[in-house]
Amino acid sequence: MTTGKKILIAILVLILLAFVAAAYLLRGDTAELSVEAVAGTDPTLQEPNEEGFPTVQIAEPVGWAADEKPEAVEGLAVTRFAEGLDHPRTVHTLPNGDVLAALTGKPGTKPEDADPSIGTRIENFIAGLLMGKAGAGGDPVNEIALLRDTDGDGRAEVKETLLDGLDSPSGMAWRDGTLYVANHDAVLAYPYELGAARVSGEPRKLMDLSPGGGHWMRNLELHPDRELLYVAVGSVSNIGDQGMEAEEGRALIWEYNLETNTQRVFGAGLRNPNGLDFNPWSGELWTTVNERDMLGSDLVPDYLTNVPLGAQYGWPWVYWRDNIDQRVEAPMPAYLTEYARRPEYALGPHVAALGLVFTEQGSRMGERFDHGAFIAQHGSWNRKPPSGYNVVYVPFDERGNPQGKPVTVLGGFLQGDETTRGRPTWVEWAQDGSLLVSDDTAGIIWRVFAPGAEASPEIVRERSGRLPPQRELTGGIRATFGEDDYAREQPAQ
Repeated sequence: MTTGKKILIAILVLILLAFVAAAYLLRGDTAELSVEAVAGTDPTLQEPNEEGFPTVQIAEPVGWAADEKPEAVEGLAVTRFAEGLDHPRTVHTLPNGDVLAALTGKPGTKPEDADPSIGTRIENFIAGLLMGKAGAGGDPVNEIALLRDTDGDGRAEVKETLLDGLDSPSGMAWRDGTLYVANHDAVLAYPYELGAARVSGEPRKLMDLSPGGGHWMRNLELHPDRELLYVAVGSVSNIGDQGMEAEEGRALIWEYNLETNTQRVFGAGLRNPNGLDFNPWSGELWTTVNERDMLGSDLVPDYLTNVPLGAQYGWPWVYWRDNIDQRVEAPMPAYLTEYARRPEYALGPHVAALGLVFTEQGSRMGERFDHGAFIAQHGSWNRKPPSGYNVVYVPFDERGNPQGKPVTVLGGFLQGDETTRGRPTWVEWAQDGSLLVSDDTAGIIWRVFAPGAEASPEIVRERSGRLPPQRELTGGIRATFGEDDYAREQPAQ
């Protein structure tokens, strides 16, 4: 055999070995548990399976045929409210019944924002390819569409551009002649009167936001009773991979006071908070959160939780209150496991929980679904088998606490493990009590309702009575404050 043939054979063997090694490294982690087992108030948490390469299983969007629609659970019906939209992600209903849809996508990288490290550039390039296959690629139109059902048939006859020239908008809210819009890098306030076809006035900037890459959506929610605006901002990385300086102002929920024009951190340690809504039974702010990746297909569950003022949920150092992520290089704050909060409710691993609404007065989803929360789950890209790709309902008890397991109310998006007709992104109540669900890759907003259902009644806020003030010290005749009542050992200083 000639030297040339030997070299050629050696090269072919090396190529074959490289393919085998790549297939082994990229085989991914197959889940051992069902999504249901890793959901609810007491989820099963496996031991972490640290991955050098992420598990990748992307369902490619193929769209819906004209006569196709998602599968609604028994008792519910689904129709098309609007279609032909360019990546509708967030949806907001105005008091007059008009529906706003943010047609948006990931912001482009500006030259001055580019990370010079070759590792980050390669990571971003691969992530771009994966997200493009999942239907998240292309240049966003960056506008807010106005959708109006003029004849009350449950379908929007009017589709107009209300506001354009935005920069990856997502969060929207309206009150007293002002439309609030969150771009990826700022919260803006526009003068806008209900019913107008366009926003014509110049915006007023309320606050800057940490811009750009990673988790770019910025949701907004107004306090129902006070002049407070809440802003959800996700992290730039998985577990602080680019250093905690890059996470400044991220992985948290801001509270902005519209009267004093001041802001403060309301809750922190939230890797990627998305949906925001106030629990009608307790009055607390709740959110959906996307947890970390590359610990296997069974970890870590995305979650739904309340966010009290000053709450800390532990990202990136811990998850589910006291499970330490050994991969994090940044020093852990002292006593974090003592004061980090445990999320209230797990939604399952990698489901990509986004939009959130609680049942409200006037909703028409039937008695079975009149006391809980609806959540849009965008679907996984890094779990085998895939998870999410549905809208679920989480039942709540009379005191406003989640219970049981999530119930799928809208499915049929995922076709096997390879393709998906669409990806549910956001949920919002229409004025007629139906549930609107945005499907960003299909360009459709679905309408879900229970035919013939009565409007749900007014929700009564659960309030606990106050204890009467203690006017005097009372107790048994043996009660003393002698030397034997004190600790015999001094605690360590």
